[in-house]
Amino acid sequence: MGGSFSKLSSRRGQVAALVFADRRAKSGRNNVGTYRASLYSSRRMHAPTPSLSAQGTARHWRFLLLFALANAGGTIGYLPLFTVFLPIKVEAIAGPDRLNLFTLVAAIGTVAAIAANIGFGWLSDRSLARGRGRRGWLLLGTLGLALAYALFARAESPLGVILAVVAVQCAANAVLAPLLALMADEIPDAQKGFTGGLLALANPIGAATAWGLVQLPGATETLRLGLLSLGIALLVAPLAFSAARRLPPQPAPLPRVQARRNLAAAWVARLLLQSAGNGLTLYLYYYFADLPPRQTAAAAADFVGRTLVLATLLPLPCTLLLGRLSDRIGRRKPFLLASAAVTAGGLLVMGLADARTVAVAGFLIYGVGAQLFMALHGAFWMQELPSERHRGRDLGILNLTNTLPALVGTAIAWVAATPGSFAPLLFLLSGLTLAGGLVMLAVREPAQG
Repeated sequence: MGGSFSKLSSRRGQVAALVFADRRAKSGRNNVGTYRASLYSSRRMHAPTPSLSAQGTARHWRFLLLFALANAGGTIGYLPLFTVFLPIKVEAIAGPDRLNLFTLVAAIGTVAAIAANIGFGWLSDRSLARGRGRRGWLLLGTLGLALAYALFARAESPLGVILAVVAVQCAANAVLAPLLALMADEIPDAQKGFTGGLLALANPIGAATAWGLVQLPGATETLRLGLLSLGIALLVAPLAFSAARRLPPQPAPLPRVQARRNLAAAWVARLLLQSAGNGLTLYLYYYFADLPPRQTAAAAADFVGRTLVLATLLPLPCTLLLGRLSDRIGRRKPFLLASAAVTAGGLLVMGLADARTVAVAGFLIYGVGAQLFMALHGAFWMQELPSERHRGRDLGILNLTNTLPALVGTAIAWVAATPGSFAPLLFLLSGLTLAGGLVMLAVREPAQG
């Protein structure tokens, strides 16, 4: 009896389920037209909008500008020191032996910069892993620069100058190493090219700062260095106090082995171009001074200064435009190859020039190509970093391509340059630059949709 009742209940339940499903299907068929009409109306009323992920990761241009200004603050932390203040201080202390002391201080400062950049990059990685972020190091570095410049102003002996320069290099890299890691942390790949173009602002700002501080009438060294420290703080502080917003984790576009090969090729390419640039800068004054018509030392120095300012300003629109274009198409390699070729061409024109106007044109071509290469190379390197946990350390390894060339370029220039003829040196530097561009052929970028 119980079995018959159970079977009867089961059949009634099945019948009820079939009736409910039939009614639901009819209702659904009746509402399909209404739903489609509603959807069509909604599409007509509202324009398509980007996905939430795209809206959430893109950074406003104001943040990108704050980042570029903070980078300029870190750059003027050391640039006016080596171009203006250190030569003056060394000459006052060492007198006739100034070149030897200057070379020694510069070499020790370079070693300190290498160690500090890797070290502070690693420390900022640790801070990020512990949830404290990297911005605190920007403030610490800014304070350290103020103290280091106070120490430099009081230095009255070779040892005092060396210690002060080491302190300046350590503090400047306490700003720059975490700062560049922030670019990898918070700025999406689709904006890194444009941001790299903005970073080119650091060179003209640094040159203008050094020139402006020297031109201050009646100012003491302490006052000039105090104003420099204040300017650094004003440039760095807005970014340091801004809100952090890390990018969401992204899948690696390439296998780790290929990414490491890309980084190795990019490292060698940048080292070659930077070495060529350092070799050129070392003898640039003498190169222009020897070109006809001959000038006095003061006139040649003024001419070289004005040419350098123009060479830092002219590349800005090119780096911004082509950096943005590389973001749009999602490719860096074609622009890196083209900019290396332009850089080598500018050096070749300088080597063939027999008049100052042609030489200046070649130098400006070189400046545009070199600045574009460095801007896009930085963007390429950051999006290829193999580990999110070690970005600061890995960017410190990249920074070796900014410090080692000071030694490599000096050696190349010493071997190739001859009194009264810089053509062999310029041809060698052109070949070195072209070789750096050819190394980038080994890079494989991920396929774009």
